[in-house]
Amino acid sequence: MSPARLAGAHYPVAVVGGGQAGLSVSYWLRERGIEHIVIEANRVGSEWRERRWDSFCLVTPNWQCRLPGFPYQGSDPDGFMVRDEIVRYLEDYVAFFRPPLVEGVSVTGLRRAASGTFELSTTQGDFTAEQVVVATGPYHTPSIPRMAERLPAGIEQLHSSRYRNADQLPEGGVLVVGTGQSGCQIAEDLHLAGRQVHLAVGSAPRVARFYRGRDCVAWLDEMGHYAKGIDQFDDAGAVRMRVNHYVTGRDGGRDIDLRAFARDGMRLYGRLTGIDGPGLEFADDLKVNLDRADMVAEGIKDAIDAHITAHGIAAPEESRYVPVWEPDGQPGSLDLAAAGITSVIWSTGFTRDHRWIEIPAFDGRGYPMHWRGASSCPGLYFLGLPWQYSWGSGRFEAVGRDAEFLAGHIDASRRTADVCGALTGAPNELTAALPIG
Repeated sequence: MSPARLAGAHYPVAVVGGGQAGLSVSYWLRERGIEHIVIEANRVGSEWRERRWDSFCLVTPNWQCRLPGFPYQGSDPDGFMVRDEIVRYLEDYVAFFRPPLVEGVSVTGLRRAASGTFELSTTQGDFTAEQVVVATGPYHTPSIPRMAERLPAGIEQLHSSRYRNADQLPEGGVLVVGTGQSGCQIAEDLHLAGRQVHLAVGSAPRVARFYRGRDCVAWLDEMGHYAKGIDQFDDAGAVRMRVNHYVTGRDGGRDIDLRAFARDGMRLYGRLTGIDGPGLEFADDLKVNLDRADMVAEGIKDAIDAHITAHGIAAPEESRYVPVWEPDGQPGSLDLAAAGITSVIWSTGFTRDHRWIEIPAFDGRGYPMHWRGASSCPGLYFLGLPWQYSWGSGRFEAVGRDAEFLAGHIDASRRTADVCGALTGAPNELTAALPIG
Protein backbone atom coordinates (compact mmCIF):
# COMPACT_ATOMS: atom_id res chain seq x y z
CA MET A 1 0.00 0.00 0.00
CA SER A 2 1.72 3.17 -1.14
CA PRO A 3 1.54 6.36 0.98
CA ALA A 4 -1.13 8.90 0.14
CA ARG A 5 -0.13 11.95 -1.88
CA LEU A 6 -3.43 13.37 -3.13
CA ALA A 7 -3.19 17.20 -3.03
CA GLY A 8 -1.28 18.40 -6.08
CA ALA A 9 -0.51 14.88 -7.24
CA HIS A 10 -1.23 13.35 -10.65
CA TYR A 11 -2.29 9.71 -11.08
CA PRO A 12 -2.76 7.56 -14.14
CA VAL A 13 -6.05 6.33 -12.60
CA ALA A 14 -8.18 7.52 -9.69
CA VAL A 15 -10.81 5.18 -8.22
CA VAL A 16 -13.54 6.94 -6.25
CA GLY A 17 -15.07 4.56 -3.71
CA GLY A 18 -13.44 1.84 -1.61
CA GLY A 19 -16.25 -0.69 -1.40
CA GLN A 20 -16.29 -4.05 -3.15
CA ALA A 21 -16.40 -2.36 -6.58
CA GLY A 22 -13.49 0.02 -6.00
CA LEU A 23 -11.38 -2.67 -4.36
CA SER A 24 -12.07 -5.10 -7.21
CA VAL A 25 -10.91 -2.72 -9.92
CA SER A 26 -7.89 -1.82 -7.78
CA TYR A 27 -6.94 -5.50 -7.70
CA TRP A 28 -7.06 -5.78 -11.49
CA LEU A 29 -5.25 -2.47 -12.02
CA ARG A 30 -2.48 -3.70 -9.75
CA GLU A 31 -2.34 -6.99 -11.65
CA ARG A 32 -1.71 -4.95 -14.82
CA GLY A 33 0.91 -2.79 -13.13
CA ILE A 34 -1.16 0.40 -13.46
CA GLU A 35 -0.46 3.05 -10.85
CA HIS A 36 -3.64 4.33 -9.21
CA ILE A 37 -5.23 5.65 -6.03
CA VAL A 38 -8.43 4.47 -4.30
CA ILE A 39 -10.29 7.15 -2.36
CA GLU A 40 -12.87 6.12 0.25
CA ALA A 41 -14.98 8.76 2.01
CA ASN A 42 -15.31 6.73 5.20
CA ARG A 43 -13.85 3.35 6.13
CA VAL A 44 -13.83 0.22 4.03
CA GLY A 45 -17.11 -1.56 4.72
CA SER A 46 -18.87 1.55 6.04
CA GLU A 47 -21.92 1.00 3.83
CA TRP A 48 -22.38 -2.41 5.43
CA ARG A 49 -21.61 -1.16 8.94
CA GLU A 50 -23.77 1.94 8.91
CA ARG A 51 -26.72 1.15 6.63
CA ARG A 52 -27.63 -2.38 7.69
CA TRP A 53 -29.67 -3.58 10.65
CA ASP A 54 -28.34 -5.85 13.37
CA SER A 55 -29.74 -9.12 11.99
CA PHE A 56 -28.84 -8.32 8.37
CA CYS A 57 -27.34 -11.09 6.27
CA LEU A 58 -26.68 -11.71 2.61
CA VAL A 59 -29.50 -13.12 0.49
CA THR A 60 -27.01 -14.87 -1.80
CA PRO A 61 -24.95 -17.85 -0.54
CA ASN A 62 -21.41 -17.30 0.66
CA TRP A 63 -19.94 -19.24 -2.28
CA GLN A 64 -21.07 -16.39 -4.51
CA CYS A 65 -18.64 -14.05 -2.73
CA ARG A 66 -15.98 -14.00 -5.42
CA LEU A 67 -13.90 -10.87 -5.05
CA PRO A 68 -10.92 -11.08 -7.45
CA GLY A 69 -8.24 -13.39 -6.10
CA PHE A 70 -10.15 -13.76 -2.84
CA PRO A 71 -13.17 -16.08 -3.06
CA TYR A 72 -14.98 -17.09 0.10
CA GLN A 73 -12.90 -19.66 1.96
CA GLY A 74 -14.90 -20.10 5.15
CA SER A 75 -16.50 -23.23 6.54
CA ASP A 76 -20.07 -22.46 5.45
CA PRO A 77 -20.19 -21.91 1.66
CA ASP A 78 -23.95 -22.53 1.53
CA GLY A 79 -24.64 -20.18 4.43
CA PHE A 80 -25.20 -16.43 4.42
CA MET A 81 -22.73 -14.02 5.97
CA VAL A 82 -24.15 -11.64 8.56
CA ARG A 83 -23.34 -7.95 8.61
CA ASP A 84 -20.16 -8.07 10.68
CA GLU A 85 -18.81 -11.01 8.68
CA ILE A 86 -19.31 -9.05 5.45
CA VAL A 87 -17.34 -6.14 6.89
CA ARG A 88 -14.59 -8.52 7.97
CA TYR A 89 -14.51 -10.09 4.49
CA LEU A 90 -13.83 -6.67 2.98
CA GLU A 91 -11.23 -5.79 5.61
CA ASP A 92 -9.49 -9.11 5.01
CA TYR A 93 -9.51 -8.38 1.28
CA VAL A 94 -7.68 -5.10 1.88
CA ALA A 95 -5.11 -6.92 4.03
CA PHE A 96 -4.78 -9.57 1.31
CA PHE A 97 -3.57 -7.37 -1.54
CA ARG A 98 -2.95 -3.98 0.15
CA PRO A 99 -4.46 -1.56 -2.39
CA PRO A 100 -3.25 2.06 -2.58
CA LEU A 101 -6.17 3.13 -0.42
CA VAL A 102 -6.87 6.46 1.26
CA GLU A 103 -9.73 6.45 3.76
CA GLY A 104 -11.63 9.38 5.26
CA VAL A 105 -11.33 11.56 2.15
CA SER A 106 -14.41 12.67 0.20
CA VAL A 107 -14.34 13.61 -3.47
CA THR A 108 -16.44 16.74 -3.83
CA GLY A 109 -15.96 17.59 -7.49
CA LEU A 110 -14.93 15.98 -10.78
CA ARG A 111 -14.43 17.94 -13.97
CA ARG A 112 -12.51 17.59 -17.20
CA ALA A 113 -9.94 20.15 -18.25
CA ALA A 114 -9.53 21.27 -21.85
CA SER A 115 -6.42 19.10 -22.01
CA GLY A 116 -8.53 16.02 -21.33
CA THR A 117 -7.10 15.49 -17.85
CA PHE A 118 -9.57 14.97 -15.03
CA GLU A 119 -9.48 17.34 -12.08
CA LEU A 120 -10.73 16.08 -8.73
CA SER A 121 -11.53 18.20 -5.69
CA THR A 122 -11.45 16.50 -2.30
CA THR A 123 -11.64 17.34 1.37
CA GLN A 124 -7.83 16.96 1.39
CA GLY A 125 -7.05 19.14 -1.62
CA ASP A 126 -7.17 18.87 -5.40
CA PHE A 127 -5.37 16.47 -7.71
CA THR A 128 -5.55 15.26 -11.30
CA ALA A 129 -5.84 11.92 -13.08
CA GLU A 130 -5.70 10.63 -16.63
CA GLN A 131 -8.65 8.28 -16.08
CA VAL A 132 -11.29 7.97 -13.35
CA VAL A 133 -13.42 5.07 -12.11
CA VAL A 134 -16.54 6.12 -10.17
CA ALA A 135 -17.18 3.12 -7.91
CA THR A 136 -19.64 4.69 -5.49
CA GLY A 137 -22.56 2.43 -6.43
CA PRO A 138 -26.16 3.61 -6.95
CA TYR A 139 -27.40 3.94 -3.37
CA HIS A 140 -26.43 7.44 -2.32
CA THR A 141 -29.32 9.34 -0.76
CA PRO A 142 -32.18 7.73 1.20
CA SER A 143 -35.44 8.30 -0.65
CA ILE A 144 -38.48 9.24 1.44
CA PRO A 145 -41.66 10.43 -0.30
CA ARG A 146 -42.82 13.99 0.35
CA MET A 147 -46.07 12.66 1.82
CA ALA A 148 -44.05 11.71 4.90
CA GLU A 149 -44.17 15.38 5.91
CA ARG A 150 -47.91 15.03 6.54
CA LEU A 151 -47.57 12.42 9.28
CA PRO A 152 -48.37 13.60 12.82
CA ALA A 153 -45.41 15.04 14.71
CA GLY A 154 -45.56 12.30 17.35
CA ILE A 155 -44.90 9.49 14.88
CA GLU A 156 -41.30 8.23 14.86
CA GLN A 157 -40.06 8.07 11.26
CA LEU A 158 -36.86 6.60 9.87
CA HIS A 159 -35.51 5.31 6.60
CA SER A 160 -34.63 1.62 6.36
CA SER A 161 -30.93 2.57 6.26
CA ARG A 162 -31.24 3.85 9.85
CA TYR A 163 -33.12 0.85 11.23
CA ARG A 164 -31.09 -1.36 13.59
CA ASN A 165 -33.53 -3.39 15.69
CA ALA A 166 -36.98 -3.35 17.24
CA ASP A 167 -35.71 -1.94 20.55
CA GLN A 168 -34.76 1.41 19.00
CA LEU A 169 -38.44 2.12 18.25
CA PRO A 170 -41.03 3.32 20.75
CA GLU A 171 -43.58 0.85 22.05
CA GLY A 172 -46.52 0.27 19.73
CA GLY A 173 -47.26 -0.86 16.22
CA VAL A 174 -44.94 -0.23 13.27
CA LEU A 175 -45.87 0.58 9.68
CA VAL A 176 -43.29 -0.56 7.13
CA VAL A 177 -43.70 1.03 3.71
CA GLY A 178 -42.25 -0.95 0.82
CA THR A 179 -41.62 -4.63 0.15
CA GLY A 180 -38.29 -4.76 -1.60
CA GLN A 181 -35.61 -6.84 0.06
CA SER A 182 -35.07 -4.38 2.91
CA GLY A 183 -38.75 -3.78 3.62
CA CYS A 184 -39.62 -7.47 3.74
CA GLN A 185 -36.64 -8.41 5.90
CA ILE A 186 -37.22 -5.54 8.32
CA ALA A 187 -40.92 -6.45 8.55
CA GLU A 188 -39.87 -10.02 9.37
CA ASP A 189 -37.36 -8.80 11.96
CA LEU A 190 -40.02 -6.76 13.72
CA HIS A 191 -42.56 -9.57 13.44
CA LEU A 192 -40.17 -12.05 15.04
CA ALA A 193 -39.51 -9.52 17.81
CA GLY A 194 -43.20 -9.60 18.66
CA ARG A 195 -44.15 -6.20 17.29
CA GLN A 196 -47.48 -5.56 15.57
CA VAL A 197 -46.41 -4.89 12.00
CA HIS A 198 -48.45 -3.16 9.33
CA LEU A 199 -46.96 -3.57 5.85
CA ALA A 200 -47.71 -1.54 2.72
CA VAL A 201 -47.06 -4.04 -0.06
CA GLY A 202 -45.57 -2.92 -3.36
CA SER A 203 -44.89 -4.67 -6.65
CA ALA A 204 -41.54 -6.34 -5.88
CA PRO A 205 -41.29 -10.00 -6.97
CA ARG A 206 -40.23 -12.87 -4.77
CA VAL A 207 -38.24 -16.06 -5.22
CA ALA A 208 -38.22 -19.33 -3.27
CA ARG A 209 -35.11 -19.94 -1.19
CA PHE A 210 -34.87 -23.64 -2.02
CA TYR A 211 -36.41 -25.80 -4.71
CA ARG A 212 -35.85 -29.41 -5.71
CA GLY A 213 -32.96 -29.99 -3.37
CA ARG A 214 -30.93 -26.83 -3.96
CA ASP A 215 -30.86 -23.13 -3.27
CA CYS A 216 -32.59 -21.37 -6.16
CA VAL A 217 -29.51 -19.17 -6.51
CA ALA A 218 -27.46 -22.28 -7.26
CA TRP A 219 -29.91 -23.36 -9.96
CA LEU A 220 -29.99 -19.89 -11.52
CA ASP A 221 -26.20 -19.66 -11.43
CA GLU A 222 -25.91 -23.03 -13.16
CA MET A 223 -28.48 -21.90 -15.74
CA GLY A 224 -26.37 -18.85 -16.61
CA HIS A 225 -28.80 -16.18 -15.38
CA TYR A 226 -26.18 -14.24 -13.42
CA ALA A 227 -23.83 -14.06 -16.41
CA LYS A 228 -26.38 -13.10 -19.10
CA GLY A 229 -25.40 -9.71 -20.48
CA ILE A 230 -27.72 -6.73 -20.65
CA ASP A 231 -27.16 -6.56 -24.41
CA GLN A 232 -29.00 -9.87 -24.73
CA PHE A 233 -32.29 -8.25 -23.65
CA ASP A 234 -34.61 -6.40 -26.01
CA ASP A 235 -35.79 -4.15 -23.16
CA ALA A 236 -32.43 -3.34 -21.59
CA GLY A 237 -33.60 -0.03 -20.15
CA ALA A 238 -36.51 -1.67 -18.35
CA VAL A 239 -34.33 -4.56 -17.15
CA ARG A 240 -31.98 -2.11 -15.44
CA MET A 241 -34.87 -0.69 -13.44
CA ARG A 242 -36.14 -4.05 -12.13
CA VAL A 243 -36.49 -4.52 -8.40
CA ASN A 244 -34.68 -7.45 -6.82
CA HIS A 245 -36.66 -10.46 -5.63
CA TYR A 246 -37.30 -10.68 -1.92
CA VAL A 247 -36.02 -13.68 0.03
CA THR A 248 -33.82 -14.08 3.10
CA GLY A 249 -30.68 -15.88 4.24
CA ARG A 250 -31.65 -15.57 7.89
CA ASP A 251 -31.26 -18.70 10.03
CA GLY A 252 -29.82 -20.66 7.14
CA GLY A 253 -32.16 -19.23 4.53
CA ARG A 254 -35.90 -19.40 3.91
CA ASP A 255 -38.70 -17.93 1.85
CA ILE A 256 -40.26 -14.62 2.78
CA ASP A 257 -43.96 -15.37 2.47
CA LEU A 258 -46.02 -12.27 3.14
CA ARG A 259 -49.18 -14.39 3.13
CA ALA A 260 -47.79 -16.47 6.00
CA PHE A 261 -46.99 -13.27 7.89
CA ALA A 262 -50.61 -12.14 7.42
CA ARG A 263 -51.90 -15.50 8.59
CA ASP A 264 -49.79 -15.08 11.72
CA GLY A 265 -51.01 -11.59 12.54
CA MET A 266 -49.17 -9.09 10.33
CA ARG A 267 -51.53 -6.56 8.70
CA LEU A 268 -51.08 -6.17 4.95
CA TYR A 269 -52.25 -3.31 2.75
CA GLY A 270 -51.77 -2.18 -0.83
CA ARG A 271 -49.41 0.61 -1.85
CA LEU A 272 -49.51 3.70 0.35
CA THR A 273 -51.07 6.46 -1.77
CA GLY A 274 -51.91 9.27 0.63
CA ILE A 275 -51.47 10.70 4.12
CA ASP A 276 -53.72 13.22 5.85
CA GLY A 277 -52.48 13.55 9.40
CA PRO A 278 -53.30 10.31 11.22
CA GLY A 279 -55.27 8.99 8.25
CA LEU A 280 -53.58 6.84 5.58
CA GLU A 281 -54.93 5.71 2.22
CA PHE A 282 -53.87 2.61 0.30
CA ALA A 283 -54.34 1.44 -3.28
CA ASP A 284 -56.64 -1.50 -3.92
CA ASP A 285 -53.79 -3.62 -5.29
CA LEU A 286 -52.80 -5.93 -2.43
CA LYS A 287 -54.13 -9.09 -4.05
CA VAL A 288 -52.62 -8.18 -7.41
CA ASN A 289 -49.21 -7.53 -5.85
CA LEU A 290 -49.22 -10.77 -3.87
CA ASP A 291 -50.38 -12.79 -6.87
CA ARG A 292 -47.72 -11.29 -9.14
CA ALA A 293 -44.96 -11.97 -6.62
CA ASP A 294 -46.08 -15.59 -6.39
CA MET A 295 -46.32 -15.84 -10.17
CA VAL A 296 -42.69 -14.75 -10.53
CA ALA A 297 -41.56 -17.28 -7.91
CA GLU A 298 -43.47 -20.07 -9.64
CA GLY A 299 -42.14 -18.98 -13.03
CA ILE A 300 -38.59 -19.38 -11.74
CA LYS A 301 -39.50 -22.87 -10.59
CA ASP A 302 -40.87 -23.60 -14.08
CA ALA A 303 -37.50 -22.58 -15.55
CA ILE A 304 -35.67 -24.79 -13.06
CA ASP A 305 -37.93 -27.73 -13.92
CA ALA A 306 -37.21 -27.23 -17.61
CA HIS A 307 -33.46 -27.08 -16.93
CA ILE A 308 -33.57 -30.29 -14.90
CA THR A 309 -35.52 -32.08 -17.62
CA ALA A 310 -33.35 -30.80 -20.48
CA HIS A 311 -30.12 -31.93 -18.81
CA GLY A 312 -31.37 -35.15 -17.24
CA ILE A 313 -30.45 -33.99 -13.75
CA ALA A 314 -31.41 -36.18 -10.83
CA ALA A 315 -33.32 -33.93 -8.46
CA PRO A 316 -36.04 -34.68 -5.92
CA GLU A 317 -39.60 -33.83 -6.85
CA GLU A 318 -41.25 -31.04 -4.90
CA SER A 319 -44.84 -29.92 -4.62
CA ARG A 320 -45.64 -26.37 -5.64
CA TYR A 321 -46.54 -23.46 -3.39
CA VAL A 322 -50.12 -23.20 -2.19
CA PRO A 323 -51.19 -19.76 -0.86
CA VAL A 324 -51.83 -19.90 2.89
CA TRP A 325 -53.79 -16.65 3.07
CA GLU A 326 -55.90 -14.54 0.75
CA PRO A 327 -56.85 -10.86 1.12
CA ASP A 328 -60.49 -10.54 2.06
CA GLY A 329 -61.82 -7.03 2.20
CA GLN A 330 -58.56 -5.47 3.30
CA PRO A 331 -59.07 -1.85 4.39
CA GLY A 332 -58.17 0.92 1.99
CA SER A 333 -57.56 3.31 4.86
CA LEU A 334 -55.96 3.27 8.27
CA ASP A 335 -56.07 5.51 11.32
CA LEU A 336 -52.64 5.50 12.97
CA ALA A 337 -53.92 6.31 16.44
CA ALA A 338 -56.71 3.72 16.34
CA ALA A 339 -54.25 1.07 15.15
CA GLY A 340 -51.73 1.97 17.85
CA ILE A 341 -49.00 2.74 15.31
CA THR A 342 -46.17 4.82 16.75
CA SER A 343 -43.45 4.32 14.10
CA VAL A 344 -43.09 4.34 10.33
CA ILE A 345 -40.12 2.81 8.50
CA TRP A 346 -39.67 4.00 4.93
CA SER A 347 -38.22 1.12 2.92
CA THR A 348 -38.46 3.18 -0.21
CA GLY A 349 -34.96 2.88 -1.61
CA PHE A 350 -32.31 5.40 -2.54
CA THR A 351 -31.66 7.97 -5.23
CA ARG A 352 -28.41 8.51 -7.10
CA ASP A 353 -26.48 11.70 -6.40
CA HIS A 354 -23.84 12.46 -9.00
CA ARG A 355 -24.06 16.24 -8.71
CA TRP A 356 -20.37 16.33 -7.84
CA ILE A 357 -19.57 15.05 -11.34
CA GLU A 358 -19.46 18.13 -13.58
CA ILE A 359 -19.31 16.14 -16.81
CA PRO A 360 -22.22 15.55 -19.24
CA ALA A 361 -22.19 11.76 -19.01
CA PHE A 362 -25.78 11.16 -17.87
CA ASP A 363 -29.12 10.65 -19.55
CA GLY A 364 -32.34 12.53 -18.77
CA ARG A 365 -32.99 10.33 -15.73
CA GLY A 366 -29.55 11.03 -14.30
CA TYR A 367 -28.34 7.53 -15.18
CA PRO A 368 -24.75 7.23 -16.47
CA MET A 369 -24.57 6.66 -20.22
CA HIS A 370 -22.19 3.75 -20.53
CA TRP A 371 -21.41 0.44 -22.13
CA ARG A 372 -20.22 -2.11 -19.60
CA GLY A 373 -19.12 0.78 -17.39
CA ALA A 374 -17.18 2.75 -20.01
CA SER A 375 -19.00 6.07 -20.19
CA SER A 376 -19.73 8.39 -23.09
CA CYS A 377 -16.85 10.56 -21.82
CA PRO A 378 -13.51 8.92 -22.74
CA GLY A 379 -11.54 8.06 -19.64
CA LEU A 380 -14.52 8.13 -17.27
CA TYR A 381 -15.85 4.81 -16.00
CA PHE A 382 -18.57 3.58 -13.64
CA LEU A 383 -18.47 0.39 -11.62
CA GLY A 384 -20.83 -1.33 -9.19
CA LEU A 385 -24.11 -0.38 -10.84
CA PRO A 386 -27.02 -2.85 -10.77
CA TRP A 387 -27.19 -4.53 -14.15
CA GLN A 388 -24.03 -2.74 -15.25
CA TYR A 389 -23.64 -5.70 -17.54
CA SER A 390 -25.31 -8.69 -15.87
CA TRP A 391 -27.63 -9.58 -13.02
CA GLY A 392 -24.57 -10.24 -10.89
CA SER A 393 -23.12 -6.76 -11.44
CA GLY A 394 -22.79 -4.73 -8.29
CA ARG A 395 -22.82 -7.87 -6.15
CA PHE A 396 -19.96 -9.90 -4.74
CA GLU A 397 -20.78 -12.50 -7.39
CA ALA A 398 -19.83 -10.55 -10.52
CA VAL A 399 -18.43 -7.15 -9.62
CA GLY A 400 -14.95 -8.65 -10.12
CA ARG A 401 -15.77 -9.62 -13.72
CA ASP A 402 -16.96 -6.10 -14.47
CA ALA A 403 -13.85 -4.70 -12.79
CA GLU A 404 -11.57 -6.93 -14.85
CA PHE A 405 -13.26 -5.76 -18.04
CA LEU A 406 -12.80 -2.09 -17.11
CA ALA A 407 -9.18 -2.61 -16.07
CA GLY A 408 -8.53 -4.07 -19.52
CA HIS A 409 -10.29 -1.13 -21.15
CA ILE A 410 -8.27 1.32 -19.05
CA ASP A 411 -5.03 -0.46 -19.92
CA ALA A 412 -5.85 -0.46 -23.63
CA SER A 413 -6.76 3.23 -23.51
CA ARG A 414 -3.54 4.28 -21.84
CA ARG A 415 -1.55 2.26 -24.38
CA THR A 416 -3.24 4.00 -27.27
CA ALA A 417 -1.35 7.03 -28.53
CA ASP A 418 -4.52 8.99 -29.25
CA VAL A 419 -7.16 7.88 -26.76
CA CYS A 420 -9.73 10.47 -27.70
CA GLY A 421 -9.39 9.68 -31.38
CA ALA A 422 -9.83 5.98 -30.74
CA LEU A 423 -13.05 6.46 -28.75
CA THR A 424 -14.74 9.38 -30.49
CA GLY A 425 -13.76 8.88 -34.11
CA ALA A 426 -15.34 6.22 -36.31
CA PRO A 427 -18.07 4.15 -34.62
CA ASN A 428 -16.59 1.46 -32.45
CA GLU A 429 -17.77 -1.11 -29.91
CA LEU A 430 -18.26 1.52 -27.21
CA THR A 431 -20.02 4.28 -29.13
CA ALA A 432 -22.19 1.90 -31.12
CA ALA A 433 -23.57 0.34 -27.95
CA LEU A 434 -24.17 3.49 -25.93
CA PRO A 435 -27.93 3.77 -26.66
CA ILE A 436 -28.62 0.85 -24.30
CA GLY A 437 -27.53 3.03 -21.37
